[in-house]
Amino acid sequence: MAEGRPPRARLDTPKETRRPLVRRPSYDADAFGSFAEQFARYMGTAKFLMWMTAFVVVWFCWNLLAPEEMRWDDYPFIFLTLMLSLQASYAAPLILLAQNRQEQRDKVVAEQDRQANLRAHADMEFLAREVASLRMAVGEVATRDFLRSELRSLLSDLDERAELAERAQSHAGGDEPETPSA
Repeated sequence: MAEGRPPRARLDTPKETRRPLVRRPSYDADAFGSFAEQFARYMGTAKFLMWMTAFVVVWFCWNLLAPEEMRWDDYPFIFLTLMLSLQASYAAPLILLAQNRQEQRDKVVAEQDRQANLRAHADMEFLAREVASLRMAVGEVATRDFLRSELRSLLSDLDERAELAERAQSHAGGDEPETPSA
């Protein structure tokens, strides 16, 4: 490539899109999601409920018992309602975000569990085939009892032949063998 010339556009790469006039704000999705999970966990505790109850009680007491010029909610608790609505409007999406992240983690764990179960099932099938082949091989192997019975029958055969040989020798030793006459 010659120096000074811009690189030619390739057909296998998409064209660059135009940059927007106003840049969108960027944020770290993981950090924000982590914050949402921590917030949702905190909102689900008794500690949060106690602090929220204390806040509402102090608000009520102050706006009922404080001198008129020191009250900050002139109308009957309209500002308190606005504050609680604002808190709820932010809490609901944060809780949903935390639930979505948990759902994604659960999907990953479920997929890992499914894959582990498939591997375990394949291993069990392999081991079952191996055990079956070992059983078949053991069926063809001579057992101790079979060998003993075979050796006993061979021993009895040898004993019988030994007796026959002794008889043959005793007959041969006592009598001279007859020779055929010519």
